[in-house]
Amino acid sequence: MESDIKKRNKKDTTRNMTEGPPARLILAFSVPLMLGYVMQQLYNVVDMMVVGRTIGVKALAGVGVTAPLNFLIIGLCIGLCSGFVIPVAQRFGAGDHTAMRRFIANGVWLSIIFAIFITIITTLFCGRILTLMKTPDDIYAHAHSYIFTIYCGIPMVFLYNFSSGLMRAVGDSKTPMKILIVSTIVHIFLALWFVVYLDGGTAGVAWSTVASHFLSGSLCLIILMKRFPILRLKKEDWRWRWPLCRALCAMGIPMGLQYSITAIGGVILQSSVNTLGSSAAAAVAAATRVSVFFTCVFEALGNAMATYGGQNVGAGRLDRLDHGVKAAIKMAAIYSVISYALLWFFGQNLAMLLVDSAEAHILSDTALYLRVMSAFMIPLSMVIIYRFMIQGMGFGMLAIIAGFCELIARALAAWVLVPVLGIIGAALAGPLAWFFADAFLIPLYYYCKRRLAAQLTLARGG
Repeated sequence: MESDIKKRNKKDTTRNMTEGPPARLILAFSVPLMLGYVMQQLYNVVDMMVVGRTIGVKALAGVGVTAPLNFLIIGLCIGLCSGFVIPVAQRFGAGDHTAMRRFIANGVWLSIIFAIFITIITTLFCGRILTLMKTPDDIYAHAHSYIFTIYCGIPMVFLYNFSSGLMRAVGDSKTPMKILIVSTIVHIFLALWFVVYLDGGTAGVAWSTVASHFLSGSLCLIILMKRFPILRLKKEDWRWRWPLCRALCAMGIPMGLQYSITAIGGVILQSSVNTLGSSAAAAVAAATRVSVFFTCVFEALGNAMATYGGQNVGAGRLDRLDHGVKAAIKMAAIYSVISYALLWFFGQNLAMLLVDSAEAHILSDTALYLRVMSAFMIPLSMVIIYRFMIQGMGFGMLAIIAGFCELIARALAAWVLVPVLGIIGAALAGPLAWFFADAFLIPLYYYCKRRLAAQLTLARGG
């Protein structure tokens, strides 16, 4: 082993998650991640606040209808980066730092290739997709200028998510959180400057997001080079290695597609909501932004489980997996109850941060959506916890099937529930998708654990 984890440099903020109480480790790792995700969601909330308050409801609806498209592609990019760092976490857990660095180098090459390809494709076809989504004419221009600009910044998304993912893979979740706090503050000022002073419209808000991603990614890269000696790449690490690239793609592509498949269901649902008119689109947009602000905590827990699972599988500590899952579910359940109470009583007040108080009908529909959706946050948390754990264990391709379960459920809601129940039907689409996914993911977790146990026994000559 090139360096002893227990005697690491003081500036090296890695964390070994293969030893110690799982609940304490996961909580300590998750809290900075949670704060980081809250900061990340503030990007979107600030966008909506600036747009809704300074440009108007039409612009708010225009930005809102792009949310599924945003999640479809940006989620793909985030998923790819998350998958690319799982082998890094596994090699770190196993103490094989040479292989870890080579995975990092090949992950860099793949990130560059995917970033260029995805940027070209999305900027060429985003207008056609908005048309297929039946985007109302009165908000189309706002939607197109916003999403086109966001897609132009895809390389910055890769820069931040891959570099911050490397930090998390070796157990440091605090540094990315601190960087996000800085970039979020910068984003707030940039958004106001682009829109209020430069009159940049929805494109101006999007450019402020792109600039902030560039800032956060650059800071992560600089800190990686200075603070993490075990991540510093040598000349021989940069060689393209097909076996490593295949292994990285086997992790990254399923995780990316998982986000995208789920988002396709969101696109189908949004298309159905668009038929209800721009007011309904604005209500769903506002409710989605508020709800994501609360549910992003589950994404933090999920990322913690991916790192926890990856390190413990790499170290052969399969006995610790169940303990980690149970601890995460308990934390998520407590948080879900608190969030439900807050959204039930204060959902409309939170929506008023995005929508002018004069838009009483939109605010009422937003509050209704939040009350229905938030009653099912525990099933959502279980989807994320089990899915990320399975991916961290190395079975990303199997976990992707859960995305198809969610896609089917959201499509059913779009075609059956929304035309009949309106806003309530849209709010029920998520819970229906989460129950479908849980029914698949929970048994899959135990199946994957049995397979790993058999592989480990065979490797040990048992």
